[in-house]
Amino acid sequence: MSRTFAIIKPDAVQNGHAGAILAHIQKAGFKVLGMKLTQVSMPQAQRFYEVHAQRPFYGELTEFMSSGPSVVLALEAEGAVQKWRDTIGATDPAEAADGTIRKRFAESKGRNAVHGSDSDENAEIEIAFFFAGTELVG
Repeated sequence: MSRTFAIIKPDAVQNGHAGAILAHIQKAGFKVLGMKLTQVSMPQAQRFYEVHAQRPFYGELTEFMSSGPSVVLALEAEGAVQKWRDTIGATDPAEAADGTIRKRFAESKGRNAVHGSDSDENAEIEIAFFFAGTELVG
C-alpha cells in the first residue's frame, strides 16, 4: 500500500461538493488516513505551490487556494498516486474522462475541484506539509 495527498479545493467546498467527492474517494477504494477542513493562508499557498512560482498562473493559483476553506486528505491505496490521478481526471475538465471527479465537479482548468500529488515523493512532502504524523491513522 502507498499514500497520496489530495485537496478538495475551495470551489468544490463552496459549491457543496465535498461530501460527494468524499463518497467518490471511498467508492474508488481509498482508505482515508487523515482529513481536515482548513483555511489555507496566502503564505501557506505560496509555499505549497512554490514549485510553480515562475509560471504565469502562480498568482492566480495561490489567490484561489487561499480564497476559502479546503479539505485536505491523506489517502492510502495500492498504487495510490496513479490511482488518485486516474480517479480525478485531467486538469481541464473538458478533457477529463467521464466518471472522474473533475469531469463531474470542476468548473474550469483553474477551478478544477481537487488537487492530487504527482509522485510518491511529492505525496509524502505534501502530506507532511498539512499533517503531523500523529494526525494520521492506520
